[in-house]
Amino acid sequence: MPLDKQEIKDVLVNRQVLLDGHFLLTSGKHSRYYFEKFRILQYPRDSQAFCGMIAEHFKDAGIQTVAGPTTGGIIIASEVARQMNKKAIYAERTPEGRGFLRGMSLTPGEKVLVVDDVMTTGGSVIETIEAVKRAGAQLMGVAVFIDRSSKAPDFGVPFLGIYGEKVETFDPADCPLCKQGIPLAKHGSNPNK
Repeated sequence: MPLDKQEIKDVLVNRQVLLDGHFLLTSGKHSRYYFEKFRILQYPRDSQAFCGMIAEHFKDAGIQTVAGPTTGGIIIASEVARQMNKKAIYAERTPEGRGFLRGMSLTPGEKVLVVDDVMTTGGSVIETIEAVKRAGAQLMGVAVFIDRSSKAPDFGVPFLGIYGEKVETFDPADCPLCKQGIPLAKHGSNPNK
């Protein structure tokens, strides 16, 4: 049984995926909210439930393969593909953009669902879509666990964000959180940068 939006938010808060405070983002901007995306992947039952919602949503879309960008999309692509009984494939960074390496490939016309963990600008998703199209495969849909983009994405195919939260960002010079004296925190893969 799928979770409703409040139940999803409760999972994200309880697992400390959705953090409330004052955060320095990779972009250099500040935000009140931060998504510590890998924390949801620490709990297989939660990520399995989210992947199940994606699999259910796209069950009649004729999907043959589920593709995800490295790193966050690997686990999600694998689990969605497992639940759909389909193939999973992973788009890695190459000098030419993302590509399918390690013997992974798509055939012309193969029907692909692209998945990822968190989408802000859509960069990883777009790069994965480009890799799918370069292979001549057919994009059938896009799904993410968390859509924190500032405007609704249009990939030209059905899109599913399990949880959506528009996250307002601020330039450091105009940040109301700085003006309130709230301490600034930096999270992510390298908090020392």
